[in-house]
Amino acid sequence: MTAAVPQDITQLLQSWRDGDPDAETQLLEQIYPVLRRLAQQRLNRNGQLTLVATELANEAYFKLVEQRQATFQNRTHFYAIAAHVIRRLLVDHLRERSALKRGGDVLRVTLQAGHDIAAAAPDLADALDLDRLLQRLERIHARAAKGVELRYFGGLTIEETAETIGVSLPTAKRDWQFARAWLHDQLSPPTV
Repeated sequence: MTAAVPQDITQLLQSWRDGDPDAETQLLEQIYPVLRRLAQQRLNRNGQLTLVATELANEAYFKLVEQRQATFQNRTHFYAIAAHVIRRLLVDHLRERSALKRGGDVLRVTLQAGHDIAAAAPDLADALDLDRLLQRLERIHARAAKGVELRYFGGLTIEETAETIGVSLPTAKRDWQFARAWLHDQLSPPTV
């Protein structure tokens, strides 16, 4: 993700927050392709969703724009917020579809995030279950849950995750290992 976004995004975010009308246009030009790529990656793994990447990217962008008063510390903080927004939008969409079906045919999505999450979980897992598990993990180890969200929904590398959370790289790696093991344990069928 780093190579796709110029380093001056932090300044653009500040200018945008300060009300510079040109900054929003420049920001849109720089972040929208990244949001669209993230949306496409998430949707490719969730083939049964009726959303298209453009819709998800648009919704994410508008949710982020609504947060004009938020203090984005830097571009990685902005993308951490974007990862959370994308997660919420996907989960809300799945809940809406599930409610329409009155609980029937729970949607299945792959967890093969390309990062290592595939090693932590079976090939298929319910996105709503993943959200519930992340909420449980937040109560047990909030930093590890945030790392999963940043990596899976935000597409951040382990280095970017460490920077965003504000921890050392070895700490981020330990958190990631813990989260993977915990998710694997939670997603594995019980042994009798």
